[in-house]
Amino acid sequence: MRKELLIITVALTLSPPALAQQGQQGQQGQQGQQGQNCNISPGIVANLQSKLATVAETNNGNGGLFSPNRMWSAVVDRQGVLCSVINNNPDVWPGSRSIAIAKASTANNFSNDKLALSTANLYSLTQPANENQSASIVFPAGSLYGLNNSNPFNPAFQPQGTGVGYVPGGIITFGGGVALYQSGQVIGGLGVSGDTACADHAIAYRMRHLAGLDSTPTSDNIVYLNLGELPHDLEHPHCFLGQDVTP
Repeated sequence: MRKELLIITVALTLSPPALAQQGQQGQQGQQGQQGQNCNISPGIVANLQSKLATVAETNNGNGGLFSPNRMWSAVVDRQGVLCSVINNNPDVWPGSRSIAIAKASTANNFSNDKLALSTANLYSLTQPANENQSASIVFPAGSLYGLNNSNPFNPAFQPQGTGVGYVPGGIITFGGGVALYQSGQVIGGLGVSGDTACADHAIAYRMRHLAGLDSTPTSDNIVYLNLGELPHDLEHPHCFLGQDVTP
């Protein structure tokens, strides 16, 4: 009798429904969390994401490699939960999906009601030390050097179609991510990727403005370094000199 019960138990464990359930549990264990609801209203998210086509496809003043721009756009809430990720072209770079999510997460994570920081603002602050050998001068690393090693992107959410309802994380310190503000308070972040970092910033910045989510306490617009100028303050290098724009 005990032998028969053991056989039945093993059979149930290895049955397709049981294996499927184990697979789901294993995936949840890898992700380390349960799915959550986005804390930004669906109407606000939909309105914001609808601006991607308006800005990337009808505004030719974004700069970048492509016209119209081919972009991923990701929205996270204040807790970092991924609310939405879309693209406006089937031939957009697949790898830019994760970058867009990480940009949204970064801008949200490091902005508050006193200071707005776009991912473009973080570029100079996160650069390593630079040595000018001809002048025997060592320029110190940015004050936030090492920030890129914090809050890593969860690789479980890299495959296409994954991540909504979860907290993928990620840190990106070049242009394309802006925090979302409503009545002076951060409600989440927007990340855009698929072209140069400079064009990405222009598109994200314009999308946020059109959606009315740009009541920032300080300016977080991109400020360009001069040609040959070393990274400093909140400034960002040019991507294509003569093509880059300040939205």
